[in-house]
Amino acid sequence: MSKEIVKIFDTTLRDGEQVPGCKLETKKKVEIALRLDELGVDIIEAGFPISSPGDYKSVEEISQVIKNSTVCGLSRAVKKDIEVAANALKKAKKPRIHTGIGTSDSHIKYKFKSDRKTISKRAVDAVKYARNFVEDIEFYAEDAGRTDNDFLASICEKVINAGATVLNIPDTTGYCLPNQYAKKIEYLMNNVPNIDKAIISCHCHNDLGLATANSIEGIISGARQIECTINGIGERAGNTSLEEVVMVMRQHSELGFDTKINSKLLYSTSKMVSEIMGMPVQPNKAIVGSNAFSHSSGIHQDGVIKKRETYEIMDPNDVGVNESSIVLTARSGRAAVAYRSKKVGFNLSKIELDKVYKFFLKFADMNKEVKDTDLPGIIKQALI
Repeated sequence: MSKEIVKIFDTTLRDGEQVPGCKLETKKKVEIALRLDELGVDIIEAGFPISSPGDYKSVEEISQVIKNSTVCGLSRAVKKDIEVAANALKKAKKPRIHTGIGTSDSHIKYKFKSDRKTISKRAVDAVKYARNFVEDIEFYAEDAGRTDNDFLASICEKVINAGATVLNIPDTTGYCLPNQYAKKIEYLMNNVPNIDKAIISCHCHNDLGLATANSIEGIISGARQIECTINGIGERAGNTSLEEVVMVMRQHSELGFDTKINSKLLYSTSKMVSEIMGMPVQPNKAIVGSNAFSHSSGIHQDGVIKKRETYEIMDPNDVGVNESSIVLTARSGRAAVAYRSKKVGFNLSKIELDKVYKFFLKFADMNKEVKDTDLPGIIKQALI
């Protein structure tokens, strides 16, 4: 069964970099961009060119070195923003301008002190102006998650007519439940007459821990691009995690979707971004956390040793992790002790294992973890 390809739009260098303390110099941004290109990302949002000279320089330099991915620059629905973004993207093989405006009543009333008609015109004018510079235009309807569906459909129809090729439907505040976000995408698919001329994109935030679920529901409902970041970094509680949506689609083949991502580079890319940005990955983070393929419970360890799939739905090699980890603690059973002992050169008989296990438990009760370097001493003490 052939699968439909979902485009991966990575915004680690733009939305991800908005995390306090994560500001990167151009050299480091280029380094990450090159890895994203190697990873197989379809679109790299390289920055917000008008925001600072440093961001402009980064987008400009990334545009010159990226060979495969589309390079995207963000702008507001402001002529000067669009001009600066276009200029920074001049040397990109595949440039995209990402422009837009807030569409929720909250944004219209309090942020812009405007009205729907004026906002709609600004959106159309921005897209038309951007088309003077590049053919690939993505329009974002900021706070689409809280935008009235009728107005959202109307503005989407107008910006497509103006030349938008991608419609970004952000759940900017991470407010939507998965079924609510799915219904919003479904509504657009069914109520925007020219929707066949554009791709709907999911840009979900993780304020309620639902970014990945919302993005997947968006794809099921008709979207064909997901905007995400490595390790899910981003404003407040973060963005949709690239590694999570990629592996959800890969593990659930019944959905009929896949991406061009080389998943074997996920773990190393995660470590690279974590180190460069100074943002540690929580140990229990899905896919790339240090505990994602670690087992310390005796029941789990016994199952994994006998057949990995009993407690792992993914092969760690598929995401670039060498092997599952059997972590020895006071909760570990005999099977795990025998397994790890064999790894360090001790092939214990059943009688020997029974003796060693008693000494092991005494040691484990006094230590959080029993390391390989501890095992020879425990074994020798037990078998004297």
